[in-house]
Amino acid sequence: MERLSTKRPPQNERCFVSEAVEAKIEEVVAFIDDQELAWLFSNCYPNTLDTTVSYQEKNGEAESYVITGDIDAMWLRDSTAQVWPYLPLLKEDPKLKKMIKGLIKRQVEFVLRDPYANAFYKDSKQKSPFAADKPQPKPGVHERKWEIDSLCAVVRLITGYTQSVEDKSIFTEKLDQAMRLIYKTLKTEQRKNDESDYYFVRQTTEMIEAATFKGTGRPTKKVGLIHSAFRPSDDATLFPYLIPSNLFAVSVLKKLAKLYNSEFADQKFAAKCSQLAAEVEAAVEKYGVFEHLDYGPIYAYEVDGFGNRVFMDDANVPSLISLNYLGIAKADDQIYQNTRRFLLSSDNPFFIQGQAAVGQGSPHSGKENIWPMGIILRALTSTEPQEIISCLKLLKSTHAGTGLMHESFNKDNPANFTRAWFAWANTLFGELILKIYQENKELLNQL
Repeated sequence: MERLSTKRPPQNERCFVSEAVEAKIEEVVAFIDDQELAWLFSNCYPNTLDTTVSYQEKNGEAESYVITGDIDAMWLRDSTAQVWPYLPLLKEDPKLKKMIKGLIKRQVEFVLRDPYANAFYKDSKQKSPFAADKPQPKPGVHERKWEIDSLCAVVRLITGYTQSVEDKSIFTEKLDQAMRLIYKTLKTEQRKNDESDYYFVRQTTEMIEAATFKGTGRPTKKVGLIHSAFRPSDDATLFPYLIPSNLFAVSVLKKLAKLYNSEFADQKFAAKCSQLAAEVEAAVEKYGVFEHLDYGPIYAYEVDGFGNRVFMDDANVPSLISLNYLGIAKADDQIYQNTRRFLLSSDNPFFIQGQAAVGQGSPHSGKENIWPMGIILRALTSTEPQEIISCLKLLKSTHAGTGLMHESFNKDNPANFTRAWFAWANTLFGELILKIYQENKELLNQL
């Protein structure tokens, strides 16, 4: 069928080729009976490598740069997520291993350039379209939206890489400096003594593009939680304590403690990381969990420490539903279960139901758009076969014939979508298919 012709670039136009990834595609596609599902997987899983990676070697060292897709900039969060499904293949593919190692090196450089920035350019001479922001972005910075998860993503990639392969050569002096800067930034953004000088002002008609009160955000009670000016969607937070991102910070601080107890042999700094993780975790339990009228105790999405909270979710990572996917909450944890039931109900203002699909959306794309990423995360965090199958059917029926995932689509008309080239969503779909293939592959042939 013509519509099932590959959506991948010609081989000589692909940015990066991994033999292990190609072999995995061939293996999985051969198993799947459903031609359309197999086609979607073969298009989406390699999309990051095919279209977004810039890779070179200088003096024997790998240098990698991974753009998000149709925006020519590299997000710390997105780039980690985009390569994450390839980590299990590193032992089989030395070139792929080098590429990921080069990405870690690049992320470390970016953190040291500006720990508050979320997105960067390969060339520091490239001009940002947001040069009028206050404060003005540093050279090489795309924009300076402070998001907890940006720094967390860097630690996630480092620890994921070291769990996949034995490679102590990544533990450089620069990496050590970046990890300490990550800790310092998270600690500073508790703002216990108003020590943070971060603010973000942008002239815009979009309310979600900038923080309130001259870029400093709404008032908070200093309770040990970490402030985040923006969400993973790059939208401004309503209340500055973003609970899923605080829980992500707890997770990576514990990982940093293990890293410094072993590789860097600095027990004093490891103890500081553990102490901060414990403080934030306790604060989430005290100030981030509320008794819902219908669902019992659930996580709020954002809080201010005064008792104000918002019950919702945003179809990104980290999100409340993704806590299980990230290994932060176990599937049978009661608070997570309660929260998940709420998120997948009409009581969640951003659980959107239409003629074409139902699923989580985001304030980023309005009141009527569903995110494929939300549907994918629902499947990734499900233990119910029928729910997973239902999600796969929705993903099959809403790609609008493109063979790729999008940022979002209209609930009644999937042909009305945002971002035709969004590599994170594509790779996450590939990750979902691989997870099903590894854990319960027969589901792939029950559509």
